[in-house]
Amino acid sequence: MEKAAALNIIQQLANGIDPHSGEVFHADSPYQHPDTVRALFTAVQALNSQSAPRQRAAGAENAPQNAGKPWSGAEDEALAGAFDAGKQIPELAAQHQRSRFAIEARLAKLGKIEPPANMRGYKAASNTAAYAAPH
Repeated sequence: MEKAAALNIIQQLANGIDPHSGEVFHADSPYQHPDTVRALFTAVQALNSQSAPRQRAAGAENAPQNAGKPWSGAEDEALAGAFDAGKQIPELAAQHQRSRFAIEARLAKLGKIEPPANMRGYKAASNTAAYAAPH
């Protein structure tokens, strides 16, 4: 197996997605356990560091590739469309190469879901007045 293929499988597992079926793992799956997710992201980091290293922000070793990058209008539209089509948050996180929290926060900002519990009371720079019912 090539390293790129192995890396892709490990990244999907870390994002809570079965790499063979594309299905999102259930919450009680061993792949959803925080220690397992951390271990998988550590493996991803190790595989990535063996290839062409790239500059990352301090403390962002385990962060998804697009962590901290601004959202474009096109990415907002793609996220909203995929969410409306029934894609689950872990799948969207893998697709957009962002954390689950980033996806939840963006969906909340777009009015698609209630803000995550650890974000409630946070006043975002733009529309925070109303949120749609959870998907």
